[in-house]
Amino acid sequence: MNYTFDFNAVSIAPLLQGLWVSLELTAAANVIGIVLGFALALLIMSPYRVVRLPFMLFVEFFRCTPAIVQIVWIFYCVPMLFDVFLDPVTMGILALGLNLMAFNAEAYRASIQAVPREQLDAGIALGLNPLQRVLYIVFPTAFRASIPVLLTNGIVIFQQSALVAIVAIQDLMYQGKTLATETYRPIETFTVVALIYFAVSFPITQIVGLLERRRQILVS
Repeated sequence: MNYTFDFNAVSIAPLLQGLWVSLELTAAANVIGIVLGFALALLIMSPYRVVRLPFMLFVEFFRCTPAIVQIVWIFYCVPMLFDVFLDPVTMGILALGLNLMAFNAEAYRASIQAVPREQLDAGIALGLNPLQRVLYIVFPTAFRASIPVLLTNGIVIFQQSALVAIVAIQDLMYQGKTLATETYRPIETFTVVALIYFAVSFPITQIVGLLERRRQILVS
């Protein structure tokens, strides 16, 4: 292969601008996923089938369809079907947030089922109503138990945020595609893009591993 590498042709400034957009998308989607994912977990655990079934279908839809299909569908079909027109970044947050909600709901559900019955009995003995027991007993316990999975899902969403480039949101991947087209240096450009994604994701994976090891030590 007669190819001369030139990483100097890769301008970091637009990539950092795109990274900032990717981080904004990821942060907002994680807020939606962490908060509403817990509410969704409670709904799919409802004893009433009429309440439980629609939300179970919601979770399975987002777990069993490709994220890129979800993004494209929300961007192009929601405005046509519901006459709702939002700016692209907001639509990207909505698409990623709904996806993360579904996966976090499953993580929360497993953690809620593991909440010791003694803690709930203690809440009843203290006179806490059902909402107070959820807020002060169930959520804190389930959240702590779910942290490794929530962090892992957050990393996945950061990586999947690259898919919004297909609908022209100027995230890191979009900026990389633009720069590669302008400089005719796709190898160098996408190598740098990959390294940026790695630099953000790798420390969080190490934190997840540390938390998992600490939890195993506490359990044992």
